[in-house]
Amino acid sequence: MNSRRNFLKTAALGAAALSLDGLPATAQNSKGKVRKPVVVSTWDFGIAANKAAFDVLKNGGRALDAVEAGVKVPEADPNNHTVGYSGFPDRDGRVTLDACIMDELGNCGSVAALEHIMHPISVARKVMEKTPHVMLVGEGALQFALENGFKKENLLTPESEKAWKEWLKKAEYKPVINIENKSYQGDGKGATAFNPLQLPGNVYNHDTIGMVALDAAGNLSGACTTSGMAFKMRGRVGDSPIIGAGLYVDNEVGAATATGVGEEVIRVVGSFLVVELMRQGYSPEAACKEAVMRIVKKKSAKAKEIQIGFLALNKKGQHGAFCLQKGFSYAVTAAGQEQLIQGKHHF
Repeated sequence: MNSRRNFLKTAALGAAALSLDGLPATAQNSKGKVRKPVVVSTWDFGIAANKAAFDVLKNGGRALDAVEAGVKVPEADPNNHTVGYSGFPDRDGRVTLDACIMDELGNCGSVAALEHIMHPISVARKVMEKTPHVMLVGEGALQFALENGFKKENLLTPESEKAWKEWLKKAEYKPVINIENKSYQGDGKGATAFNPLQLPGNVYNHDTIGMVALDAAGNLSGACTTSGMAFKMRGRVGDSPIIGAGLYVDNEVGAATATGVGEEVIRVVGSFLVVELMRQGYSPEAACKEAVMRIVKKKSAKAKEIQIGFLALNKKGQHGAFCLQKGFSYAVTAAGQEQLIQGKHHF
C-alpha cells in the first residue's frame, strides 16, 4: 500500500505545482475563464477515483454520475482500510459505513452505520431519488438497500480483522473517554504500545474520500464516503454522511467536502461554512483556511493533535484546500490531466 502511494505521489507531484496552462496553481483562472469539466477529491487515493469520475465527465456526463462512479473505486479497494470494503471495523468488530451525495438541484441522500453493503454511496443516491427522506441509518438503511437490489456481503477482510484483534490486545474494552481514538502499533518484538502518530484522522490515518465535480454543463455535485474512525464506538457517526458538515453543494457558488476528525467538522458545519464563505467572495483556498481557523479557535489544544482538511471547488473551476497539519493532499483532474497537490496547513 505504501509503495503504491509513494509511486503515485512521485509521479503526480511533478505536476502539482503547475496548472493545466503551465501557470502556478494559485493563478488558475486568473483571467476569469471557467475551467470545466473538473473533478477534485481528497487524499492520494483520489487519483484513481478521479479517473473513473472523469471518464464520465469527458463524455458530457452529469457531475452527479461522475462523483458516484469516482468514489466507488476506493469503496471497492481491498487495500484501502478507511473506505468501504476492507474498512477497519468498530471496536465490536463490525464494519459500518457512512456516505452522502448531493446534486446541483439541492437534492441529497445519506446513509449512516450501514453494514454489509460495499457501495454505500449508491445506497445514498437511492435514498435521494426514491424516498422522501435525506438519511437512513443502521438496520433501516440495510433493509432499504436489500429491497433495492444491493447484495449483502462480508466487508471484514482477514487483514482488517487481524488489525482489529491486535488493537483489542491493549484496548480497554469499557467506556473510557476517548479509548476509541487510540490505536496500537507493534514494535517488531511482539509488544504493542500506544502511538500518538496513529490517531484516527491524523496524517497517517485518513478516513474519508470526499469528491466534488463541475461538469461541462456548469453544474456541480459531490459525494463523500467512509468507514469512519478505526475501532470507533459502536454507533459512532462522524461528519461524512451529514449534509453541510462532510459535504455541501450550492450550484450558484461552489461545493466543498471535508476529511479528518468528523466531530470537529460537525461543530462548525464545515462544508456549508466553506461554501458560504465562497459566496461572500473568498477563494476556495481562503474559504477552507477560514473554516480550519474556526476549528482552531474553538478547540485550540485539540486542534494540535488531530487532522482536518477542507477541499473546495467553485463555479469557475477554481479549487483549493487547507488543513490543520502537514500531510493532507488532494487530487485534481481536468482535461484528462492529473495533479496531486499538497494542501497548505496551519501547524
